[in-house]
Amino acid sequence: MDRRKFLQKSALTSVGSLMVPAFLKAWEQYPLAALAADFRRLVIIQFSGGNDGLNTVVPYRNDVYYKERPRLAIEAGKVLNLSDELGLNPQMLGLKKLYDEGFVSVLNNVGYPNPDRSHFRSMDIWHTASNSDEYLSTGWLGRYLDANCEGSCASAHHLIEVDDMLSLASKGEYVKGLALQNPDKLQKSTQGRGLQLLKQQAEDYHEEEPAAYLYKTLAETVSSAEYLYEKSKVYRSKETYPNHALGRQLKTIAELINSGVDSRVYYASVSGFDTHVNQKPAQDRLLGFYSNSLEAFVKDLKKNQQFNNTLILTFSEFGRRVKQNASNGTDHGTANNVFIIGGKLAQAGVYNEGPNLQDLDNGDLKYSLDFRKVYATLLEGHLKADSQKILGRKFDTLKFI
Repeated sequence: MDRRKFLQKSALTSVGSLMVPAFLKAWEQYPLAALAADFRRLVIIQFSGGNDGLNTVVPYRNDVYYKERPRLAIEAGKVLNLSDELGLNPQMLGLKKLYDEGFVSVLNNVGYPNPDRSHFRSMDIWHTASNSDEYLSTGWLGRYLDANCEGSCASAHHLIEVDDMLSLASKGEYVKGLALQNPDKLQKSTQGRGLQLLKQQAEDYHEEEPAAYLYKTLAETVSSAEYLYEKSKVYRSKETYPNHALGRQLKTIAELINSGVDSRVYYASVSGFDTHVNQKPAQDRLLGFYSNSLEAFVKDLKKNQQFNNTLILTFSEFGRRVKQNASNGTDHGTANNVFIIGGKLAQAGVYNEGPNLQDLDNGDLKYSLDFRKVYATLLEGHLKADSQKILGRKFDTLKFI
């Protein structure tokens, strides 16, 4: 077994459960130098469960929308107008403010050919940037780390997922991101003595042996934990975030960014969007938390001159069906809207045409914009990476940045 496969199969590579002794910290040191002024970051917010895009970006002038959703549709007079045809859910006032400032691009009908309505499979497709009939074991962000560092210069903390576990999106072949709830908890988890026995055995392994490679990987994790712990002391946010999981995640990300952490990608997620029953109160609450958390996050970054070099992507694994179900909810659908938020968008506003509710695919929206074009644009235009190498083939880029 080669050392990479050894790592992939070893349970010890799970960051959240590591109890790594202090002797491993000497393997790697990280510079604390100030970052370049144009250092660019990508922040991703995932809506898990399949957010209903039609009640998020509302086609308030469309009669079909109101016909198919007699109890679920949002009244035209309540939406937050984006254009003559589309408006935001009334709970999203924070996002509307950002939109009015020219910081939001709304992409409609985003999806992929031959869509899958399974939560797990569709999320895998979004995470790996695969075709619907293709199964990949690495994520598009993990491959970004691989492609830009060839397994030698990337550190785990260059991609931070604010969660207990890494998503597939963050797992590369050679480099994986780092999952953490906050730097303090991560640092404490690496200070135990559970692996002291390894200290006695470390010198018995040659550099090319799988166990030696595991030592180095564990050491890099501990070094990242120390780096993040020390850097996180630099800045503590005074911005008021909603007392919600996403609010706490974005506050942690803002503190890391404003502290000067040299991470390229941050990943947050919020669950609860699988709204088969009594959708309206549940979705309204979640969209309100998202909108208010995002507004606080942007304020935090702007105060510290970090917003213009940060792009934020919000997506969900699929949308919902056009017609409401018998339980005042909606069932799994296909194409959906995506939000891009940034301080220097080339094309803010409603980016493309709204959904065509008279031309459906067995009751579902037809996609007109492949999500991998969004990824290619973020990789090429923002992170300055070779999108073809990461995504496996060439996708046209879009003009929102």
